[in-house]
Amino acid sequence: RGLLLISVLLVLFSCDVLQDINEIKGPCTIILTNGTTVVSNGNIEISDRTQAITYRDDKGKLWSLFKEDYQSYTCN
Repeated sequence: RGLLLISVLLVLFSCDVLQDINEIKGPCTIILTNGTTVVSNGNIEISDRTQAITYRDDKGKLWSLFKEDYQSYTCN
């Protein structure tokens, strides 16, 4: 019974976490705190809870920027 309860709680928690993520269609330009820009040709994902932005670069490498790493972003 304990294992079933833990499994149910994990599934419920996982579903709640997934609702925290918003996907925004790219391309997107992200202005970093140092004034430089990052361009994501694909979509970006933003966490409502942490405001972290996740994107892939041109080579497909996954990157995450936390709220203290960027000033703003715009997407087309």
